[in-house]
Amino acid sequence: MELRKPSLEDLPEYADALERGWSPDNIRGLDAAREQLAWIAHDPGGFVASLDDREAAGGPIQQGDGSFKPRLPGYLRWIWDNGFCGSVGFRWQPGTSALPDYVYGHMGYAVVPWRRGCGYATKALGQMLPAARREGLTYVELTTDADNIASQKTITVNGGVLIGSFLIEGDKHAGTKLRYRITL
Repeated sequence: MELRKPSLEDLPEYADALERGWSPDNIRGLDAAREQLAWIAHDPGGFVASLDDREAAGGPIQQGDGSFKPRLPGYLRWIWDNGFCGSVGFRWQPGTSALPDYVYGHMGYAVVPWRRGCGYATKALGQMLPAARREGLTYVELTTDADNIASQKTITVNGGVLIGSFLIEGDKHAGTKLRYRITL
């Protein structure tokens, strides 16, 4: 398994996963997948370039309530093992390990359903931790749903310690979330 920087060469496999109903966005789900497919159809090069935004040049991020918040520097890597398996992303706030209150975690991952259960998320998260160290972070935080045992295991295998929980109310993603910290 390797983490690949998104490329036009590998884009067809990524787009195929979106077309098959997978989404890299666990908050916006299929809406995000449809938006990405439209962007890929219109401007594939721009789409691929947007996935590596270390300068936060991509503009503000729309929140679930329709408001916009500043984008953080970040990038996405594609999980690859004889084809596309999923993605792992990393974002940070320069100069500090802390995140703004509207950002739930430094890292997130999503594995396509037909490749789950092979340890890809665990390996991908482990491979991203050195990147966080290189950015000067002393820890990363990740969140997951309270009932997502697989994600909790992915985090704890990589050294994550539960530091608390919080409740999201009033939208389709309502529920108890768990926050973990991995010391770097």
